[in-house]
Amino acid sequence: MKPLQQKLAKYQEPQIVKKQGVYPYFRAISSDQDAEVVMDGKQVLMLGSNSYLGLTNHPKIKEAAKAAIDKYGTGCAGSPFLNGTLDLHQQLEQILADFFHKDGAMLFSAGFQANSGVIPCITGRNDYVIFDELDHASIIEGKQLTFANTLKFRHSNMADLERQLQRCPAEAPKLVVTDGVFSMEGDIALLPQIADLCDQYGATLMVDEAHSLGVFGEEGRGIAAHYGLLDRTDIIMGTFSKSLASIGGFVAADAETINYLKHHVRPYIFTASIAPGAVAAVIAAIDIMRHEPDRQENLWKVTNHALNRFREEGFEIGHTQTPIIPLYVRNNEKTFKVTRMLLDEGVFVNPVISPAVPPEDTLIRLSWMATHTIEHVDFAVEKVKKCFKALNIL
Repeated sequence: MKPLQQKLAKYQEPQIVKKQGVYPYFRAISSDQDAEVVMDGKQVLMLGSNSYLGLTNHPKIKEAAKAAIDKYGTGCAGSPFLNGTLDLHQQLEQILADFFHKDGAMLFSAGFQANSGVIPCITGRNDYVIFDELDHASIIEGKQLTFANTLKFRHSNMADLERQLQRCPAEAPKLVVTDGVFSMEGDIALLPQIADLCDQYGATLMVDEAHSLGVFGEEGRGIAAHYGLLDRTDIIMGTFSKSLASIGGFVAADAETINYLKHHVRPYIFTASIAPGAVAAVIAAIDIMRHEPDRQENLWKVTNHALNRFREEGFEIGHTQTPIIPLYVRNNEKTFKVTRMLLDEGVFVNPVISPAVPPEDTLIRLSWMATHTIEHVDFAVEKVKKCFKALNIL
């Protein structure tokens, strides 16, 4: 065996967990992604999906995707920079620009690419990137790739953010990047205070709306819109793989920023364009999101009931204010075990263990959708309570 393969072969953690019968990853689903899914021929309550509006099997979206495939085929066979731009891509870019009240927008083949590509593209050696310590992995990847100076502030700690801004030369370009909704903890960025500090210190503000799009704001525009701060949020990033029932990502910003990005972001220039069916699905999803407000309303009805029930039962759920509800276990082994036990009880949840979080902060994450019901919540609470008590977590 060659030296590199020898190094890789030393990684045995998954094999150990598999032998224990509690390996929780790559679990195959044999149905559409909805409030309930089919696994191994069994109906299971899905509490691990990011489809907040429950649109992945909406007939209008499926029809739009099929029609796009009939017209354009299944792929673009090139990057948007060269032969991969369709009029359909340009239509979606204009829809997004209008939706977020920006001059322009651009599409990425994955949401991860948007953050990991944009951040190092627009910041250089004499610039500064300031980020929340709990920002998404794609933001962390972006700051690792940049040649800029990077400064981390403690989670949602505005005094610490100001201290980091004060460390930067007044004339230096500065980029502050934050999640709108933090994907593990479910809490919300203190965007009004962040925007004030950005204005005070001349920093550009970039907000990742991946988990807030479709959930917050008028017509589901996200956290910036929820706070009335679209005009003070310089760069809005989001994904299509959650509320918008497809795949890909985007950024929306002023004309000069979009122009620069389209000619410099390497993951954009050197990656094939989003497939036509996926683009058409997003266009249809945005239309449904804007014109079916009852979906967002039901999402919050279910979410508020779940938040109340888990708090009443004594679960430790942190500071979440969103459909993302973390249930803290604070032990890697028990987190794996309770995930397996819940699946046996008919409830699919996501385990979050170290190194994604510190060992003392391991948790299972529940995500609610507009297609869930109050009955689903009550069923889940009872099953989770049963499993947590069996492992002496609750």
